[in-house]
Amino acid sequence: MATTVFNDAQLEVLRMMSVFNTPEAVKDLKQSISNYFAQKAEAEIDQLWSDGILTEGKVESFRSLHERTPYNK
Repeated sequence: MATTVFNDAQLEVLRMMSVFNTPEAVKDLKQSISNYFAQKAEAEIDQLWSDGILTEGKVESFRSLHERTPYNK
């Protein structure tokens, strides 16, 4: 059996998890984590927009974007 070694950040998160002992607390934690990553994504999109990498034309091009993997039978 392989041994898992946790770094300091992972150990801290595990220690904090001891207070999440109800379904409501877990739901709140999931929402907080979701909000955190949504804010990070929004900040990155804002930066791309400010840098001119993301433009109105680029966003409009997403409407007709098809990146499905072609499967051969």
